[in-house]
Amino acid sequence: MADIHRKAVEQVIHASLEEEAEVCGYLHVHEDAVTRVQLLLPDDTTLSRLSELFKVFGDATRIRILYVLFEEEVCVCDIATLLGMTQSAVSHQLRVLKQARLIKSRREGKTVFYSLSDDHVRTLLSNGTEHIEEE
Repeated sequence: MADIHRKAVEQVIHASLEEEAEVCGYLHVHEDAVTRVQLLLPDDTTLSRLSELFKVFGDATRIRILYVLFEEEVCVCDIATLLGMTQSAVSHQLRVLKQARLIKSRREGKTVFYSLSDDHVRTLLSNGTEHIEEE
C-alpha cells in the first residue's frame, strides 16, 4: 500500500515539474557568466522604478489612451469620446500616465492637450505590439 501511495505522489510531483520552467539536470554555476551579469545588472532602485513603470502598462484602459496619443495630440473630451468613457474616468487615467512620465500636457486657452512624452514611449508601444503579433 505504501508503494502505491509513494508512486502516486511521485507521479503528481513529476507532472507538476513538467509544467514548471526547465532546470539544469545538475548543479554547475557558470562563474564567468554570473560575474559578467552581476556587473551589468541595474541597481535595486532602478529595477523597482522599472517595475512600477511596467505596472502602469498593466491596465487596458491606459494602453488604449496611450494608443490614442500615439496617433494624435488630443484633449480629455476627445479621448472620452473615442473610448466611450466619462471625462472623469479619462482624467484619472491621464493623471496616472502623467505621474509615470509617459504623457505630457500643454494648455491652449481653456483646453489642455495631451501627447506622448517622448519617442521612448512610442518605441515601447511599437515594440510591445510587434512582440505580441509575432508568431
